[in-house]
Amino acid sequence: MTSRSSNTSAQTPRRPSLPERAISRRLSALSTRTTGAQAGTTEHDLTEEIEKIKRYEDFTTIDWVQDVAKEQLRRRARRQQNAGEFELKGSLGWRRRFEDIYDAGQAWIVVTLVGAAIGLNAGFLNIITEWLSDIKLGYCTTAFYLNENFCCWGDEKGCPEWHRWSSFWPLNYFFYFVSSTIFALAAASLVRAFAPYAAGSGISEIKCIIAGFVMKGFLGFWTLLIKSICLPLAIASGLSVGKEGPSVHYAVCTGNVISRFFGKYKRNAAKTREILSACAAAGVAVAFGSPIGGVLFSLEEMSSYFPLKTMWRSYFCALVATAVLAAMNPFWTGQLVMFEVRYDRSWHFFEFIFFIFIGIFGGLYGAFVMKWNLRAQTFRKKYLTKYAILEATLLAAGTAILCFPNKFLRIDMTESMEILFLECEAGRDYDGLCEAEHRWRSVLSLALATIIRTFLVIISYGCKVPAGIFVPSMAIGASFGRMIGILVQALHEAFPKAKFFTACQPDVACITPGTYAFLGAAAALSGIMHITVSVVVIMFELTGALTYILPTMIVVGVTKAVSDRFGKGGIADRMIWFNGFPFLDNKEEHTFGVPASQVMTSEVTSLPSSGFTLKAVEELMAQSKYQGFPVVEDRNSKILLGYIGRTELRYAIDRTRKEGFISPKAKCFFAQPPSSLLQTPSIAAPPVTFDAIQDASGQQSVDFSRFIDATPLTVHPRLPLETVMELFKKLGPRVILVEYRGRLAGLVTVKDCLKYQFKVEAQETSTHDAALDLRQEKLWELMNRAADWLADKVLSFSGGRIKLGGRGSGFLESRLDDPRDQLSPILASSRHDILEGTEDVDGGVELQARG
Repeated sequence: MTSRSSNTSAQTPRRPSLPERAISRRLSALSTRTTGAQAGTTEHDLTEEIEKIKRYEDFTTIDWVQDVAKEQLRRRARRQQNAGEFELKGSLGWRRRFEDIYDAGQAWIVVTLVGAAIGLNAGFLNIITEWLSDIKLGYCTTAFYLNENFCCWGDEKGCPEWHRWSSFWPLNYFFYFVSSTIFALAAASLVRAFAPYAAGSGISEIKCIIAGFVMKGFLGFWTLLIKSICLPLAIASGLSVGKEGPSVHYAVCTGNVISRFFGKYKRNAAKTREILSACAAAGVAVAFGSPIGGVLFSLEEMSSYFPLKTMWRSYFCALVATAVLAAMNPFWTGQLVMFEVRYDRSWHFFEFIFFIFIGIFGGLYGAFVMKWNLRAQTFRKKYLTKYAILEATLLAAGTAILCFPNKFLRIDMTESMEILFLECEAGRDYDGLCEAEHRWRSVLSLALATIIRTFLVIISYGCKVPAGIFVPSMAIGASFGRMIGILVQALHEAFPKAKFFTACQPDVACITPGTYAFLGAAAALSGIMHITVSVVVIMFELTGALTYILPTMIVVGVTKAVSDRFGKGGIADRMIWFNGFPFLDNKEEHTFGVPASQVMTSEVTSLPSSGFTLKAVEELMAQSKYQGFPVVEDRNSKILLGYIGRTELRYAIDRTRKEGFISPKAKCFFAQPPSSLLQTPSIAAPPVTFDAIQDASGQQSVDFSRFIDATPLTVHPRLPLETVMELFKKLGPRVILVEYRGRLAGLVTVKDCLKYQFKVEAQETSTHDAALDLRQEKLWELMNRAADWLADKVLSFSGGRIKLGGRGSGFLESRLDDPRDQLSPILASSRHDILEGTEDVDGGVELQARG
């Protein structure tokens, strides 16, 4: 019995009254069982207090092993607390039963609420995006809030109610340019001012968060709000960015915000991870109208840990989200997305040649865009970080100038795909796309659209507005595929009697160019993301045509084979590398042939089990930034006793100070000390100075053994590095200790594994081009000269009345608000610091709570 319980047991109990004895009889079972559960309850309360303080520090990794152990401790404490209450009769017992039923059903309540919220948000964003995209071209005279499709309902060729802004073509061009610029300016300004994390796609960061990396504020309420507001503005600005990637981000934000209102998910990261995985599936489901494809996307691309119950909850969340979106019917057509299409015609085996060609294009497109986009990202992070708003505004202005003359670039990308996917029948046509006399003009226009859109995607993806790459890539693939389909159709019409086309029926259209556009979109999406199964299922759910599953599988398979020749991982994985996030992809397989001792950190800062003073411990914490310390018997023998986290140690010191005065020279014990050493001496030597008074008075020893993890994850120094990496992927520890015959030999983190991995890859291929830095510096100087020349011309033309500020001054100059701008790519050189979660990172960045 501890000293705290001995004081209460020493009191003499009084004789209870009759009412008290009646209550005592009803609570007899509870009192007998809770006596044995005091130790477990105390440990549970202690864990809860540490978690309230900890709240998962920013830019650190979650130790999933400890998180699971703490959750098991919570469950055990709850079972012990409820053991006696279930035997009671009356309202108290039934209330506890109801609470347990509610606790067990919280997951389905959260999933239902989150799915409904995601569906509602997606429906409203679709409506707003379509209206903003059409308002650049004209307005509806009957109701200004209607877009062109709703204004001219049932008339595909337009109607008198829809008016262009002017009958003068250059004036429409000017209004298109101005409105696009204003939309981009508004989106970039809101992102900079309120939620820097709302910029970009968010898929790469969500992959790391689900794997255990903490980015405070990335899934918060302000990010959700600003992402939802700015996403329609960014799409309507005409920038070559999509809404499907950001749809995953705002869906996961919705799940994180709603789940924070439930205690089970507020205190446990493992439970929250299940909800985030389900939300990622729902985000893809509402973006493509594909619930099954969303679940497979979450499994294939997003989640490093995907058990069966998570798959079922992901499916249910995607089902609820798509059901709500279908009930809203944002397009008044019963379709979940605008480019949903149905095909009645079948394909022919001779078309496999062209399908393979489209698959090769998808692989080459993905490799080309990823290579040059990363170079553009490097230039952006090095030179344009302070001019994020100006950059987005100028990109939108330049995009408007380039895109307005082209009929396929002028309209919204989803509307463009809807047109390109359609069959040429029943009078359907768009500006001569299905007319033979306009065929070569359409081919030229589609070729230009493919080239220009590819260039715009390279320079636009990554700017500081909500920006995805799914739909832009699909639009590029659709334009290229439609162009190939038109050429094949022309070839068939030129040689209808050739043996190559013997499978075609004489009175039936043999070639359907819309299917080529559909397959091109699938190839480009697979090429840029390096996903296969989910793309096939998404495309199947978009078309509902079982006959085109085999061509889609062939195209995606060829794309994957070509893509893998140029490197592993899609654009999301490359962005993880670019930002230096600590992420080990479970899809990658490595064969290094080296033991753990070759990559471990040998010089480890450890804590001896005894002999350290409190002042020395505090100085060690102040001088080092590590998130934990191994505990050894002494620093000479290095016999491993356990591991203590930085947060636990800080909490233990603060709690000891609150309980009473403690001497700075108090001895700290990280193993159970003799009981005599924990008592404050009753007779002390007479102090001589004030410092001696402080050192001699108060508690002279502190027991920290209860905060030690006595069973940390340890490995042998000769264990293969591949096995160590599998432990990180499967179990998710923050650190793995290396011990040899009971003695601490070193430790391994994700950072050590990544450094060695990129060192080996750097020996095989060169990862850094010195000439690239020189070319980027020359480009920056050219941009500066152009800006100065423009400022001088405007000043001269206005007679000195209009003076442009120096290179992005004023509110167009962005502060360094986005914490991701402080990160850098993972290079083979040791000068790069990979964030792996064992250091404290506080660079003045946003430290908003996760909720």
